[in-house]
Amino acid sequence: MKTDRLIGILSILLQEEKITAPELAERFAVSRRTINRDVEDLCKAGIPIRTAQGSGGGISIMDGYRMDRTILTSRDMQMILAGLRSLDSVSGSRYYSQLMEKLQSGSSAYIGGSDSILIDLSSWNKSSLAPKIEVIQSAIENKNLLEFRYYAPSGESSRTIEPYYLVFKWSNWYVWGWCTSRKDFRLFKLNRMDGAAETNCGFTCRNAPVPDLSNEKVFPGGIKVKALFTPDMKWRLIEEYGLHCFTETDDGRLLFTADFTDMDNLVSWLLTFGAKAEVLEPAEVRNRIRRMAEALAKIYDKTKGDN
Repeated sequence: MKTDRLIGILSILLQEEKITAPELAERFAVSRRTINRDVEDLCKAGIPIRTAQGSGGGISIMDGYRMDRTILTSRDMQMILAGLRSLDSVSGSRYYSQLMEKLQSGSSAYIGGSDSILIDLSSWNKSSLAPKIEVIQSAIENKNLLEFRYYAPSGESSRTIEPYYLVFKWSNWYVWGWCTSRKDFRLFKLNRMDGAAETNCGFTCRNAPVPDLSNEKVFPGGIKVKALFTPDMKWRLIEEYGLHCFTETDDGRLLFTADFTDMDNLVSWLLTFGAKAEVLEPAEVRNRIRRMAEALAKIYDKTKGDN
């Protein structure tokens, strides 16, 4: 615990010009006295730390000091490389590959063992995804507006945003930014974007909040669903909603209960099960699926195909 805290303090000092003992104490949830002892221990270990009292004072590290990478364990380095490889899977350049080469250079004895964690963040649209990410990263770094065509359930539109964050969540990539037409922060899915382009028009950064992507915030629920599924669909319910989303009935069917946010997405999801799912509640969902089944029956009426 103490070793982890010492490494954490050193990491902060290497990134920030100066920080106070009370600020460190708050970050690590310990007393100021504990922080003072930790700083003494770092000094004894040969880390050139300076402390200054009074207004404008604080704890800092000597200019020009660089952390010896041996402060990282072999496991630490493996985790760093795994993270870099995951980003390289959607990179349009060789930046992450070159960074990995720098870390690995001359460290064959230090970085041992085979790669045990392989993460690929790309999608079926890999060829178009990497260029979008590269454009968005550039726009964020240069603080330039981003333009694109967006395709949403409500229709398609041209959007211009101030981009702040690239986000990977729910197996998809998004960009979080201030939409100039909606006058609010919005989350846009990259796979629904076309013609993403960085403009030459800069913007002054707002106090942009980190997007709250918790399930409770993005999927607040409100539509309580109860449905019966055939036993052979158990694997899919477990995969998508976990072991405790259903109970087995006397006839072997699976009674599924959950909260959904969007009616259209709910109906679309249920239809993917075909006749292997029967909605019990709410009545509105039952009626919508029945009407859709009737419409489909008319389209696929055998008599029409025989003519």
